[in-house]
Formats: sequence, C-alpha cells, structure tokens
Amino acid sequence: MATVYKVLGQNAPSATTATSLYTVPASTSTVVSTITVCNINATAITYRISVRPAAAVQTNAMYIAYDVSLPANATDTLTLGLTLATTDVITVYASSTAVGFNAYGSEIS
Repeated sequence: MATVYKVLGQNAPSATTATSLYTVPASTSTVVSTITVCNINATAITYRISVRPAAAVQTNAMYIAYDVSLPANATDTLTLGLTLATTDVITVYASSTAVGFNAYGSEIS
C-alpha cells in the first residue's frame, strides 16, 4: 500500500453555499490530519464543516463544526485525524466570501 502525504483540498466557497472541499478518490482511504479555516475579511464570519460518508445527502449528524464564529483576519486550525473511505466528502460553508478552507493529510491506496 502506498501512502501519499499532500494538500488534499483548497477552496474559497461562495457565501452561504455548501461546497465540496475534498472527495476521497476510488480505491483509496484518506487520513485528514488538519483542516484550516482562514477569514480574510475585516469582519467576523461563521463557518461549517461536515463529513458526508459515501457522498450521502447532508444531515445534522454529519457536522464536525457548525456556525463556528471566526474573528476578522483570523485562522482556525483543526487537528482532527479523520479517517475517510472511498467517496466520502468533506463539505465546507462560510457566511461570507473571502474565507479559505484547506485540508492536509495522506491518501492510502
């Protein structure tokens, strides 16, 4: 089995729009070590992060962060160790534009 350490995904979603940050490729498992959320705005925002197993329709049980407040020009670093299977999806959402989400980890195939 090969393990590749990498930036798994980067996204700056449109305001109030749930957007895929990362989808686990076919025949692959993934360990997400860290997710960062960077607020580039001059005002506070809120954000959400969820994990949708097998790309399922979003439900409340899937959230790992919900409407978390992030001050202006600040960054949250979440060290998680999430284990994901093929077709699992990390979905992100922000209350405003100019919010960057990044996921870092390893793919195992």
